[in-house]
Amino acid sequence: MARKPSEDLLSPLTVIVGQEELLLDRAVAQTVAAARADDPDTDVRDLAPGALQPGMLSELTSPSLFSERKVIVVRAAQDVGADVVKELKAYIEDPAPDVLLLLVHAGGVKGKALLEAGKKAGAREVVCPKLTKPAEKLAFVRAEFRSAGRSASEDACRALLDAVGGDLRELASAASQLAADTEGTIDETVVARYYTGRAESTGFQVADLAVAGRTADALGQLRWALAVGEKPTGIVFALASGVRAIGRVATADRSLRPADLARELGMPPWKIDRVRQQMRGWSGDGVATALRAIAEADAAVKGGSGDPAYALEQCVVAVAQAARAR
Repeated sequence: MARKPSEDLLSPLTVIVGQEELLLDRAVAQTVAAARADDPDTDVRDLAPGALQPGMLSELTSPSLFSERKVIVVRAAQDVGADVVKELKAYIEDPAPDVLLLLVHAGGVKGKALLEAGKKAGAREVVCPKLTKPAEKLAFVRAEFRSAGRSASEDACRALLDAVGGDLRELASAASQLAADTEGTIDETVVARYYTGRAESTGFQVADLAVAGRTADALGQLRWALAVGEKPTGIVFALASGVRAIGRVATADRSLRPADLARELGMPPWKIDRVRQQMRGWSGDGVATALRAIAEADAAVKGGSGDPAYALEQCVVAVAQAARAR
């Protein structure tokens, strides 16, 4: 059945297209919030990539005993198998009542037929393009302050982007913190008081680069972190946290929904998403090797070595190499 495209958040079918993870998650959350505002008993099934298997769709969309609305989120829809694509196309032509189906699709050629079928059926479309240009990220920061009901100067927005970097989740978090913790117009001075010399030089920034296998970048950040006074013990802690997160997510139950996995691991969903991106080059042996190197560095910075900086450099190199060992 063909329908005209609608901006209705409660549309039976929504396609969310793009590769900007934060914006994709927000689009899903917006629809879920609208559904629950209309019906507090709404049942949400947020399926992890690969979780939708042949035959599951009919069960998920079948009427419930309690007749509550359902929201079904299919992540990485471009990767579903041919049998599931066939089932989804058939469902799109004859959707179930009181069911909102959200297809989260990366765009591009892969899985294009499913995306086109959804659009042809009149799906509501939300586009979440990857923000790569500085001007786009600057506009994002401005929008974050506006949505928080706060006024921020152009210089403040630029300063925040310079201090925090280009990751949208970190930018959103930083803008939210400034909006909550300050009063009046947010200017460059306010941003400097909270972030200058901290965000780009923390141990966690070093760890993020190291666990992603970016040796040169991680070493550069390490030297800057030490130069601005970051404690060696804090950097070791961050490296250990990053590697342990890789191990925990890698060994977690893959059948768990994102929200359940977040509760199980005690991590926010955005962090789990980041760790999944970081863990692509890791193996079990790599995690073990990295943890041994971190243990040695921990001993070194706590008095076991006359050159803690050198010990940290060796540790960062070992972690980055372990990230590419597969």
